[in-house]
Amino acid sequence: MDSSNSDKQNNTQSVNEDPAGVDNEFCPGFKDVDAFVKYGLGTVVAATKASASLPQVGDEYDLYRSFPGFQEFCETQGDGLLHCMSQIMHHHGCRAHMRDRNKLTGLEERFDLVVDSNDVILEKVGILLDDAAGVNRSQQPVMPAGFQPPKIVVSSWNRKGGDSGSGRSSETFRLLQAKNVTRPQLKFREKVDNSNTPFTPKIFVKPNAIKPLPSCRSQRPEDLDVPAALADFIHQQRTQEHVEDMFAHPYQYELDHLALPENLLSKPEPQMYKPLAETKCSFIDNLEDLVAVNEKLAKTSEFAVDLEHHSYRSFLGITCLMQISTRDEDFIIDTLELRSELYILNEAFTDPTIVKVFHGADSDIEWLQKDLGLYIVNMFDTHQASRTLNLGRHSLDHLLKLFCNVDSDKRYQLADWRIRPLPDEMFQYARADTHYLLYVYDRLRVDLWEVGNGQPALLQMVWHKSKDISLKKYMKPLFTEDSYMDLLRKQKKAFNTQQLTAFRLLYGWRDKLARQEDESTGYVLPNHMMIKISDILPKEPQGIIACCNPVPPLVRQQVNELHILVQQAREMPLLKVRHDTVKDPGHLTVAQQKACRVVESFQNPFRMVRCIDLVMRENIFNSVQASYLITLCLHFHQEPIKPGGKKRERVASETGESTPKPNKKLMKAAVKNNEDSTTPLVFKPYDYSQSDFKVFAGTQPHVFVFVYVLSDFAQKSNACAGNRSMSFFGGKSER
Repeated sequence: MDSSNSDKQNNTQSVNEDPAGVDNEFCPGFKDVDAFVKYGLGTVVAATKASASLPQVGDEYDLYRSFPGFQEFCETQGDGLLHCMSQIMHHHGCRAHMRDRNKLTGLEERFDLVVDSNDVILEKVGILLDDAAGVNRSQQPVMPAGFQPPKIVVSSWNRKGGDSGSGRSSETFRLLQAKNVTRPQLKFREKVDNSNTPFTPKIFVKPNAIKPLPSCRSQRPEDLDVPAALADFIHQQRTQEHVEDMFAHPYQYELDHLALPENLLSKPEPQMYKPLAETKCSFIDNLEDLVAVNEKLAKTSEFAVDLEHHSYRSFLGITCLMQISTRDEDFIIDTLELRSELYILNEAFTDPTIVKVFHGADSDIEWLQKDLGLYIVNMFDTHQASRTLNLGRHSLDHLLKLFCNVDSDKRYQLADWRIRPLPDEMFQYARADTHYLLYVYDRLRVDLWEVGNGQPALLQMVWHKSKDISLKKYMKPLFTEDSYMDLLRKQKKAFNTQQLTAFRLLYGWRDKLARQEDESTGYVLPNHMMIKISDILPKEPQGIIACCNPVPPLVRQQVNELHILVQQAREMPLLKVRHDTVKDPGHLTVAQQKACRVVESFQNPFRMVRCIDLVMRENIFNSVQASYLITLCLHFHQEPIKPGGKKRERVASETGESTPKPNKKLMKAAVKNNEDSTTPLVFKPYDYSQSDFKVFAGTQPHVFVFVYVLSDFAQKSNACAGNRSMSFFGGKSER
């Protein structure tokens, strides 16, 4: 905060010294956007750090709240924050009465005011951005923007500040969007499988195999017209083969038995990269060039790989571009055009003698399997190496700046990579992601060797982590009846039965429509809109439209169907649902699962008290009978049973009625009958190994100790049955 204030003072001082530049200020006290952003960012960071040290909600906050000084301080700061928020809302023309102290309506009203103000402010921001980009909402684009030169917007807010004294011209950011791009899924030879079935590997030929591919993965011409998962299931039923072979990782055995050569576990000699201007770069969009690339890769010892992916207008996502760089050449491969032929790269991608260098390959590995049927053997992940070295940051931008002194251009990081032809700016951006990666790979290996004191331990750790990432399998999102609960837990919303039913129905409708139309769930109906509809439960279709801003196209088309689902939810009985009481073992942590098992292992002590009470009330003083009865009670988890086999019925006593005392004459008679009995009572011990009762599982001797102690007590009571009082003798037990 102090540094931010000093920056602001310096900026203000410089402005005062130069009166001629006052008219050119971006805003009072700041000469340009960069100074304002720098000051604002420092202020936000300082405020965020300060908020992290505040007491957490719960016992800690309640403790601090009990002190009058802390309570008064919180109220003062709260009034200040409300005043600032009111000024901002008033500046934008919103209702700004934020000082309502009514405990019943104040909080809810203030929350509604903040939500409405956010909508107004963000709407203004969207309009200003559209105006700055030259987009007129009233006009429809005539042709895709990919075929038009990108618009250059020159303004103060998007000019990248440069050193005024260096003579460099200011850079401008380009707002590149793709309007009405032709859906590449329509041209795919193999249709996208969005069915609610598990994903099966898209591989029918296995190069560099040590263990051959299972026969269930062989090509079946008669099954080409059905989805891959269904075809595999049919073939599995025909051949009666194991299902595990259908869904297993094809290169599991090869990766488990991968042996690294000595040169990969020793200190390397970094090989400097070539300048971009001196390096050949080729765009590959036909089969002949792809075969030539595969032959070149097979002759190298290492190459770098990266992918560009699009997920907004596809249910499962689409891999749009692949970048490959060797020491001498760069390749940009059009994976949309060559989607069905890229499997031939498995010859180089699965060669254990060739190192494949990735950065953050967790998603890349899954995308390669899902779209292209490619697998990686012998991979080095520079992200894992950066984490092992405990570098300050682990992004590729940081590594390029650290080792290559290159400032990466991330202006097109979120661009639509489906655009064809590919603009030159996006082409150069994609190329830079892998051009320097092999040199970064060399430098990271050197640092790992030096930090490890000349031992390969850290290198082996990174290779092992990279191999674990290579073993990842793509898992298709499957819809189940409880799928909506995962999203609901993340949102931490407390819904009643009607709202919960609406959320469940909307979630199912969205998933079904997204699979049919091959659109992402965020495009069909974003999460925050779905939660808002479930929370409000609009009575009319117009209310559903009002909950969405902007309105998704598919929601506008099927608003009547959504209205029917909401009406079904409103017909449910209105009950409060406590989501905190729902225990899902699948979402518990390991510690929580252990705690549940510990709690379940404890036995209810009141069941044992009921057993003792029965022994006393039923006048049972024979040790064998008592131990046998208690064992049965503990085993069957129920109310103790009389020796005669008839369950004792408990009668609710009336108000003021006390429990009758045992009849002493009947007690003496029962004891006498037991002593005079000529037929000995045969006791057959229970086989506890055949019981599923938890108390007998493992080593839990407390039950048996309890039975023997009670038997000893019954035997002593039997010996003194003739006396008027029932007390223990001072002698020791013979057991």
